[in-house]
Amino acid sequence: MLEEALTRIAAAQDHRALQDVRVAYLGKKGHLTERLKALGALTPDERREAGRALNELKRALEGAFDERVRALDEAVVRAQLEGERVDVTLPGVRTSAGAHHLLTQVTHKLLDVFRSLGYEVVVGPELEDDHHNFTALNFPPEHPARDTQDTFWTTDGRLLRTHTSPVQVRYMREHRPPFRVVVPGKVFRNEAVDATHEAQFHQLEALVVGERVTMADLRGAITAMATALLGSGTRTRLQPTFFPFVEPGAEFAVWWTHPKTGREEWLELGGCGMVHPNVFRAVGYEGVTGFAFGFGIERLAMVTYGVADIRDLYRGDVRVLEQFRGMA
Repeated sequence: MLEEALTRIAAAQDHRALQDVRVAYLGKKGHLTERLKALGALTPDERREAGRALNELKRALEGAFDERVRALDEAVVRAQLEGERVDVTLPGVRTSAGAHHLLTQVTHKLLDVFRSLGYEVVVGPELEDDHHNFTALNFPPEHPARDTQDTFWTTDGRLLRTHTSPVQVRYMREHRPPFRVVVPGKVFRNEAVDATHEAQFHQLEALVVGERVTMADLRGAITAMATALLGSGTRTRLQPTFFPFVEPGAEFAVWWTHPKTGREEWLELGGCGMVHPNVFRAVGYEGVTGFAFGFGIERLAMVTYGVADIRDLYRGDVRVLEQFRGMA
């Protein structure tokens, strides 16, 4: 019986076939079990000899079964490894990699410029309160920016910031001059969306505070920024205007050559001015002066890279976004 069993065990090609063989010999109705049941009919001496022989047979069969199980397991592993084998001599398959959004690229470029000029990058909350967004920045109660047509208000009286200037107030309350900071961030205006306006957009503004900071320093900072962005010889222009949080205030522009059309023109970027004394009083500053200037990142990206509709920057259309991979 042993040779027959060993032959059947060796011939089993999988675990199911091997289990069938095990049941045939070691199961409740198997050959070995039947022989063990017949021991009762033998004399004591015969039972002792036959029992010892059957126990040795059982150990031999169990050892053979265990060895075959290990062999089958190893065969499964070898087959799996063979099926998953990789030919390292084949050329690799290049996977598609993502890229930074055009606005992110432009923002990073701007921050690199300001860092090179010694500015610290700071950020603040997008959900603000009336004091930081308006009152501390010298916005009078009747200012149109407080109207619900311009501002997204929450039910608890807070608002989505309408500009990044609240970060200036928060920074000045926690730091003492002199300092130079630049603030990038998302802002929100409750206005109609069209090709040049979005309810959500990005701004970047700079703030410099110290002793005897003048309008000439402001002009020099804007020129240095424009030169770093557009190259040496870049001309800048300031035109007087009104902003509640600066006095005097101005709009600044750069003379540039459009990279696609080659046309030279003044490009208005944003607003600037000397920080209003009321803003300094709101943060407890005395005996210092400072300037601030800021502009919209979307506008700079659109005119620089020929984006006609601001909504294209937010639609997520891969056909549009792929055109600006690694552009900035």
